[in-house]
Amino acid sequence: MPIFLRVLESVGWTCLGVVLFYLGLRLYDLLDPIDHRAEIRKGNLASGMLQSAIVLALASIIIAVILSP
Repeated sequence: MPIFLRVLESVGWTCLGVVLFYLGLRLYDLLDPIDHRAEIRKGNLASGMLQSAIVLALASIIIAVILSP
């Protein structure tokens, strides 16, 4: 039974992380006036690099929040 509970706990934390990640990206999209997705489709490399930096920053913040006691 403890293995089932650990798997269930992992799935729960994963779902929480995905929701927080999605909300963080949406909040960034609302606050930033540039449509980065359209810029990336046009081939703007700088916008793609900025978006990837935002993704990495959000992921590190969410991991730190979830792993903190």
